[in-house]
Amino acid sequence: MTKVTVAALQLAFTDDIDENIARVETHVRKAAARGAKIILPPELFEGLYFCRVEDEALFATAQPVESHHAVLAMQRLAKELEIYIPTSFFERDGHHHYNSLAMIDDQGEIMGVYRKSHIPDGPGYEEKYYFRPGNSGFKVWKTKYGTIGVGICWDQWYPESARVMALMGAEMLFYPTAIGSEPYDADLDTSRMWRRAMLGHAVSNCMPVIAANRIGEEEGQRFYGHSFITDEWGDYLAEVGDQEHGALVATLDLDAARTHRAGMGFFRDRRPELYGRIAQDI
Repeated sequence: MTKVTVAALQLAFTDDIDENIARVETHVRKAAARGAKIILPPELFEGLYFCRVEDEALFATAQPVESHHAVLAMQRLAKELEIYIPTSFFERDGHHHYNSLAMIDDQGEIMGVYRKSHIPDGPGYEEKYYFRPGNSGFKVWKTKYGTIGVGICWDQWYPESARVMALMGAEMLFYPTAIGSEPYDADLDTSRMWRRAMLGHAVSNCMPVIAANRIGEEEGQRFYGHSFITDEWGDYLAEVGDQEHGALVATLDLDAARTHRAGMGFFRDRRPELYGRIAQDI
């Protein structure tokens, strides 16, 4: 299929998982009514962004993928609406904890789980306290509407992540996100850098990028939204600012992207034999 309609959700969350799931469900339904077949909620939409602080009591909120409340809810919704929902969640696997994503297909089945590869550690984003680095490797999934790759938040800053997923066959790149203000510098706004980094992935890999961020203030930390959908040129097909909530919807032409990708020659002209340094530790 040459064309697919996709959506990115942008909204604020509370500390009530049932309320958050209901909010996401409302916007998923609205996006599906507009024709979206792959719908991306933000990162860790099950609750507030808890990684602001280090609190061992919060580990109790993690659950295995097969019993996680948010994942189960999105499975039911995906089956009902016959859509795909890449679902971010706090995963417990035995004694290990991950920032993970369940790829849910249009029959409500889990196609696989991706575990966030790059884990940030800094003021307001203390993720290394909670999450092990992902051991799944990068993932792509073949859907009825094209092959998608998904990175989670901090993964989106790394061109290596996008290129590896592209080399694995991805035709679209999806990034669920929770990013906003920096507690150590109230004047620092990374929203422009954040968008530009992913626009670079679209341009360098000649494929659409879909990014879904949260909004709102959570105990002094402000999440800046600016969710968007681009085409293979890195041009915005849909975008919002730092306060709007709802679903961004756009139709992607994957055949046009494929033609553009071949014509640009970025994959033809790669020189992997020269890139050994990039896989070495500094």
